[in-house]
Amino acid sequence: MQTPPPSEEASDIRTGGTGHRVVIVGAGLAALRTAEELRRAEYTGAITLVGREEHLPYDRPPLSKEVIRGERDNTTLKSLEFFQENRIELRLGVAADGVDTARRQVQLADGSTVPYDDLIVATGLVPRRLNGLPQLRGVHVLRTLDDALALRLDLARSKRALVVGAGFIGCELAASIRSCGVEAVLIDVQPTPLAEVLGEEVGRLLERLHVAEGVDVRCGVGLQSLTGDERVTGAVLTDGTQVEADVVVLGVGSLPVTDWLEGSGLQLADRSAGGGVLADECGRTNIPHVWATGDVAAWRHATGRHRRVEHWSNAGDQARILASALLDADVRGTTQVPFFWSDQYGLKIQAFGHPSRDHTVHILEDDGRAFLACYASEGVLTAVVGAGRPREVVKLRAKVAAAAPIEDILAPS
Repeated sequence: MQTPPPSEEASDIRTGGTGHRVVIVGAGLAALRTAEELRRAEYTGAITLVGREEHLPYDRPPLSKEVIRGERDNTTLKSLEFFQENRIELRLGVAADGVDTARRQVQLADGSTVPYDDLIVATGLVPRRLNGLPQLRGVHVLRTLDDALALRLDLARSKRALVVGAGFIGCELAASIRSCGVEAVLIDVQPTPLAEVLGEEVGRLLERLHVAEGVDVRCGVGLQSLTGDERVTGAVLTDGTQVEADVVVLGVGSLPVTDWLEGSGLQLADRSAGGGVLADECGRTNIPHVWATGDVAAWRHATGRHRRVEHWSNAGDQARILASALLDADVRGTTQVPFFWSDQYGLKIQAFGHPSRDHTVHILEDDGRAFLACYASEGVLTAVVGAGRPREVVKLRAKVAAAAPIEDILAPS
């Protein structure tokens, strides 16, 4: 994609220029962090956050853990006073319906428009749905706070739950469901939990953890249909077996929220490649004065390929780069080592780098529960993943960033 040159107005933008206005569509973590970074960089112009949900920006990782377990009801990131003090206008409870990049206007679902000088797309993701399933009570997805609270209420009166999809969200949900005293069945078409992300070898270690905690893990099988009249009572799996369940949670992935950008001229990644808004290494799209960040953004990386990174830490990393680029024409993106984590059964599962099922896996430590593994490709370290080994994982971060020879990692100390 062609990257437009930085705006000639950059020197005026920092001080607000002649009433300069930044509109951020999306009111999640990426949107909030970007607004914070703009103010931190002494941008004095107007900032408006437009969000589909009525809630103040909140943290999503606790939804599948503390919120489901009933330990938290509120994961708000900043109070209303913060937005008032930092002069950040909130337009909550209304979704963006389109954008006119020629007139620099965002159309909202309530019929109103919001003018912008610079637009930042941070609309995040929506859960993927399975086609052909009946609309039954007791069937859930998890993305929003309201989703989590509704699921928690259902789990409180349930004996058995079926979790469809053994990715990070599915695995975290299975762990939380077990901690609530509810039986859990976890299914996935992949050969092991998280096989698509971490590969089968590490996936088997995580499967072992779930089985030890009483989860009925069934891999290599998917959901064929649901049973029940008005409320779900169970499911039929693709291998023909039937599962009884009072609650079914679909955790089969998410899709970038880009439907509102149709006809805007913005270049979007193909759905087969993960979708999202194409942007350069600083978040610039192919349309001048339009940027993209967070889960919805497919930034160009050092390899020249575009990739969406759905990690909590990525929101802050991109916010710093984008805010600087918007205010300073000379800034360039810097290479970040992706970091993500998951909490399951009291173990913190951490990863640095780009683990891949196609890479060679070396198990460095394994005590039957906690473990440490590293990934290598073409003789260099590409990632490290650990469960219950936080110090060891952090120690290897610099070596992942430096693409250290795998022989250095495997050599006895």
